[in-house]
Amino acid sequence: MTKWVGRLIVANILVFLLQWASPRLTLDLALVPALLPLRPWTAFTYMFVHGGFAHIFFNLLVLYFFGPAVELRLGGRHFIVLYVLSGLSGALFSVVTPYAPIIGASGAIFGVQLAFAWFWPRQPVYLWGVLGIEARWLVILMTGLSLYFGLTGSAGGVAHFAHLGGFAGAFFYLKWMQYHSPAAQWQRKLATPVVRSSGPSDVERWRKVNVETLHPVNREEYERVMAKVQAAGAGALSASEREFLDRFSRG
Repeated sequence: MTKWVGRLIVANILVFLLQWASPRLTLDLALVPALLPLRPWTAFTYMFVHGGFAHIFFNLLVLYFFGPAVELRLGGRHFIVLYVLSGLSGALFSVVTPYAPIIGASGAIFGVQLAFAWFWPRQPVYLWGVLGIEARWLVILMTGLSLYFGLTGSAGGVAHFAHLGGFAGAFFYLKWMQYHSPAAQWQRKLATPVVRSSGPSDVERWRKVNVETLHPVNREEYERVMAKVQAAGAGALSASEREFLDRFSRG
């Protein structure tokens, strides 16, 4: 469990308990897109409100499985920004159904799922613990289903446009991070695609990373990249691979 994932889980549970104690709170915090000019806070609060035990349980279960790896990869500050921005984008996309009350953390959590697929596209995800599907194909499948059910009006009480908004918010934030990463700035400065060379001191620093402290998914990626360094040298690393090693080797 990482810091912000733990805090988000606790916050959602606390709000759920408050909902149980005071049902009126659900109406006060829910998002109705048409009423946003009168209730602007609901673009944020709706993502902490849930419609029942199954609703909150499955949302937090997905956050628990995908969130720690993404938080460790991005860092706490970028992770919480991505989470909140995905939720706000979910609120924005929900204007397609202006009078439908929207509740739930799904938009924000869909953003976390997209971030997971962004960094580990081929990582298998087991639906119901049995059916394995690569993370990238899972996101594509969920995007297609959300578009279909949202556009055909067969939503079945599910905020499919909020899900799409969560994907969109995460995608654009990750693209923004990619563009403003130190490696990308260095490349733009040189006006060449060549990645900055890495000296022996960099390699030694990367080798000192304590793999036992890494999330299993990050540990697997670390071992893959370091094997590439061993086989072809540090100069063979891409900008994103170098940035990955630098993140975990900072003192």
